[in-house]
Amino acid sequence: MSDNVDDLPLAGLRVLDFAQFLAGPVAALRLSDLGAEVIKVERPQGGDLCRSMVVNDQRLGDDSLVFHTFNRGKKSVAADLKQPDDLATVKSLIETADVMIHNFRPGVMERIGLDYDTVRKLNPRLVYGSVTGYGISGPWRDKPGQDLLVQSLSGIAWLSGNADAGPTPTGFAMLDVATAGNLVQGILACLVRRGTTGKGGLVEVDLLTSAIDMTFEQFTCFLNDGGKQPVRTEIGNANPYQPAPYGLYETADGHMAFAMTPLATVAELLETPEIGHYTQDQAFTHLNEIKSIVAGVFAQKPTQHWLDILEPAGIWCAEVLDWPQFVSSDGFKAADLIQTIKLEGGESAVTTKCPIRIDGVAPMKEAAAPLLGADTDALATTG
Repeated sequence: MSDNVDDLPLAGLRVLDFAQFLAGPVAALRLSDLGAEVIKVERPQGGDLCRSMVVNDQRLGDDSLVFHTFNRGKKSVAADLKQPDDLATVKSLIETADVMIHNFRPGVMERIGLDYDTVRKLNPRLVYGSVTGYGISGPWRDKPGQDLLVQSLSGIAWLSGNADAGPTPTGFAMLDVATAGNLVQGILACLVRRGTTGKGGLVEVDLLTSAIDMTFEQFTCFLNDGGKQPVRTEIGNANPYQPAPYGLYETADGHMAFAMTPLATVAELLETPEIGHYTQDQAFTHLNEIKSIVAGVFAQKPTQHWLDILEPAGIWCAEVLDWPQFVSSDGFKAADLIQTIKLEGGESAVTTKCPIRIDGVAPMKEAAAPLLGADTDALATTG
């Protein structure tokens, strides 16, 4: 399925994307993948700041490659929201839209005159999506809503890594992506309600709430354990609330992951009777002792040796792959995870596909992100 949106679920819907960087644009991207027409509204001077966020000198055309990753298949209108004429043009677009997304800090849209209470008078059917870092009130509301900062403030950085590693954040913008998913869910729910009532709605999400939602399992344990900080294990930490031997271990030629497994079974398969007498409750209280024994055994043989023993016994385990190993694997090839996007001039790049299948097919759009303001004239005159 390529550039044919007529049969997709959101075909015929118009989305205005005022957002920059990641969470808001990724939410709009997913709506685009599902068939909506998405129009980026950008400032004339430079546009979305992500256009200039070049990583490892990777570009597609004049813009950063990561910008195209978040904004492929969209249109672009350049507008200075502080100028009355441009603001009037944008308001005319809002009157035709089904969804509007922004991630300005609290208070900015009110000053511009595009806050929800004002906008719904222009278009009562509009679903209005707002992304912030920490919500619209409270002492943190004006802090920068950036993924690493929220991981740090929310306690997430103290869940990963071994006990002596210090705080360890994820190596990608986990909370931005999670927040984008929450925004899409809220928008789709309001669109369903609109089909019944005819009225739009306000959807508000933030990175901090998404952080706690993502860690609901561990955070619930924390709340019901007297508020004690979870203790990471010294070896192979992967989840501070899982019993030994859950975690990652070094082998003679790499690393492997070991998930939930009864200790008696582990003792038999690894020939380590010294851990076989521990109960499952003791697997929590003797974490480091048990993991140290398991780690010593795994280090003696290559990964495949252990997989050949553990997998036939039904043990949940896996080799730890880096990306070059992953993309050369049969599993990656079978999953069909990537697509090519192209500029009108023919320049192209490879990126990921939409993770959702509709009627058995993952929707794809070959168009890269738009040039800044490429659709301003056409949309300003036709709405």
